[in-house]
Amino acid sequence: MKEIKRFQIRGVPGEVKRVDFQGRIVDYWLPKEPATHLIIAHDGQNIFDGRTSTHRGQTWKMAQSAIHVSRELGINPPAIIGVWHSSTKADPWGRGKDLVPEKYFRGGISVPKEYEHAFDADALHADKYLESIFTDYVQEIAPDIAATNTAMIGSSMGALAALYAVAQFPARFTTALALSTHWPFGGNPLVEITINSLPDPGTHKIWMSHGTKGLDSAYEPFQKLADQRMHERGYTHNNFVSKLFERSGHNERSWAKYLDQPMRFWLSN
Repeated sequence: MKEIKRFQIRGVPGEVKRVDFQGRIVDYWLPKEPATHLIIAHDGQNIFDGRTSTHRGQTWKMAQSAIHVSRELGINPPAIIGVWHSSTKADPWGRGKDLVPEKYFRGGISVPKEYEHAFDADALHADKYLESIFTDYVQEIAPDIAATNTAMIGSSMGALAALYAVAQFPARFTTALALSTHWPFGGNPLVEITINSLPDPGTHKIWMSHGTKGLDSAYEPFQKLADQRMHERGYTHNNFVSKLFERSGHNERSWAKYLDQPMRFWLSN
């Protein structure tokens, strides 16, 4: 781990550190109080720093939300790790290679026609990406935080990755927070295999949410199927929440506006 820089965020004590793990950039924030919880976020460019975010100036404001909810609950704020995706001008599909559920698509799930010309299931490396998060980044940054107090969060493809991760690595964390899950990338077959692969209810908690604007406007029929399958699996209101946010879109500003709700769902053990 090689430190790149440190920077501050308005309203957040301490500093965010940016480090390089053999070519993978990771931003992380540790509260001044000893953290007993940890949240791992995909698309780390968008978590803390408006200068690197997809929509310039718009971030998840995750540290601010974590501090607010933690104060409300009377606990110390969680540590936050934001893992950058690997898309570059040279490799514009790097993010998809990181986040698309590898085993599901190598198993034959079809992608939309507009992606067929560029999609190569053999190029996916989500399993290696996720393994590095748990064996390298977490162990270096927050090794003492229990898996039972660890969550993973993502939006869009990152939401698919969070749900995939809890199926592939159920012993590494217990809460998956999936915002604006990009179900159309694999359609109903992706919904079915994702839900069927989740751990049995009682050991893990799952949050899903979507809006009604932009890309999110296409998600409702897929999410309804996901909700149905979750209930058939035995998930209840105690360990599963699915929410629709009217007039919410597919961007960091929208997710930041309601981030306190999935945070509270996770931290209210």
